[in-house]
Amino acid sequence: MSFGTKEIKELRERTGAGMLDCKKALEENNGDLETAIEYLRKKGIASSAKKASRIAAEGLVSMVLSEDNTAGVLVEVNAETDFVAKNKDFSDFVEKIAVLVHKHKPSDMEALNNLPFEGKTVDESLKELIARIGENMNIRRFNHVEVDPGSVFGYVHGNGRIGALVALKTNAAAADVAELGKDLAMQIASMSPKYISREDVDPDYLESEKRILLDQALNENNEAKAAGQKAKPENIIEKMVEGRLNKELRDVCLLEQAFIKDGDITVATLVKNIEKNLGEKIDVQNMIRYEVGEGLEKREENFAEEVAKQMA
Repeated sequence: MSFGTKEIKELRERTGAGMLDCKKALEENNGDLETAIEYLRKKGIASSAKKASRIAAEGLVSMVLSEDNTAGVLVEVNAETDFVAKNKDFSDFVEKIAVLVHKHKPSDMEALNNLPFEGKTVDESLKELIARIGENMNIRRFNHVEVDPGSVFGYVHGNGRIGALVALKTNAAAADVAELGKDLAMQIASMSPKYISREDVDPDYLESEKRILLDQALNENNEAKAAGQKAKPENIIEKMVEGRLNKELRDVCLLEQAFIKDGDITVATLVKNIEKNLGEKIDVQNMIRYEVGEGLEKREENFAEEVAKQMA
């Protein structure tokens, strides 16, 4: 499979590896992107925590919570430039779309686009806004979260750059868990967990991570032996892999993360402490996190030229 500057660029963005390392990884793996990523990780060059793609697009995330805190909405609308993202007409449109989603609970983007909006449909209104401002825009995604019994809380950071919702299933009153809910939403926005708990982790993901971490440890062991150092026995390597996997799970599972306001306790301990104080069970049932432009790509004018020089 052939590859060029586009594939090198994407691999670089997805792994954080250097350009020459990305070029070599693609050469060694016949241009296949996914196997090249695994190759780099096994070599210890790529970070497993690196996001799938650099965050580059502009826009806003808007949030709406119901008055009784039983439901919440997140919406992301993208624009081409930060200048338009700060435009009042644009920000007003995004806020109104969030309210509309909260009110009508559309099932998908087509349903949202066909909803009535200020005498037109959402789609027609968006096209008018695009024509008026002169820049392409897109309602990228939305999510509606409900819980019963329980409460939904949210947090928006950086003037609409990041938004998070968390649903707490509990019989406790919303006022009694409000501080916890806001803290958890802030934690989700700040630390970007992929899962609520270890039980939610995809078994295939776990198996893949174990394999990659084992290959990584074996490569390190072989390099140590080649350098004349003492090789680690198999049982030590297994413990190393287990330790690294546990560290990664602590990073990606909300309940296992260190609490951002008190690094001496985990989020799970925080929740248990509140449960004990209230005498009510609290279950983190759902979480949603949006970051503007997540996974979208912004054009880099000089990248092709840079790659061409490196490949020459």
